[in-house]
Amino acid sequence: MSMIAVVFLLSTTTPTIWQEDVPTYEELVDQAAFNCKNTDRRHADEKILWTLVEAEQKYNVPEEMRGILLAQACGESGFNPNARGDYRNKRPRAIGLFQMWYWWVKAYKIDRADPSQAADAHMKHILRVLTKVKKRCRWQSPEKQWIAAWVASIRAPKKGGRCHEKPKHLRILKRWYRNIEKERKLLRDEYCEEPCGC
Repeated sequence: MSMIAVVFLLSTTTPTIWQEDVPTYEELVDQAAFNCKNTDRRHADEKILWTLVEAEQKYNVPEEMRGILLAQACGESGFNPNARGDYRNKRPRAIGLFQMWYWWVKAYKIDRADPSQAADAHMKHILRVLTKVKKRCRWQSPEKQWIAAWVASIRAPKKGGRCHEKPKHLRILKRWYRNIEKERKLLRDEYCEEPCGC
């Protein structure tokens, strides 16, 4: 049997999702909904999760970095748009999904408690930083460029940049990726045991 025929048969008999090299947004939303430790045992609002996905898609986040907003919102607020933090004199300085400080309001004219506005502003900010990162860090890999831009967009400016740093939320994202791969493997194994499987 020719190689072309083999590829054709695999593509017609194997579920499309298993042919993906990276997690789909459907899989990532499922992980965010049920595997975010900061939600205090409550289920995340899927409408909010898909709002974050739409922002990522709007700004063409690379496939290998899918889910950055989901992971960050999980880590910062547990997907609570009304979250308050970084109190000073009994007043919160950080507000919303991404725990944004007031300078975000000045820079991007947003309501920090509005998931759509916060997500859009955060993506704009990452892209602004990305331009600087490409010149300063000289990474060739889009994944490394975006990781550097992501951490620089979250943390305060630093002399020399943050080319070799990673945001703590990346650990959440990588954990979700590993979970998805494990789930896919289980499904593949079950599928291949069926009479009409692999």
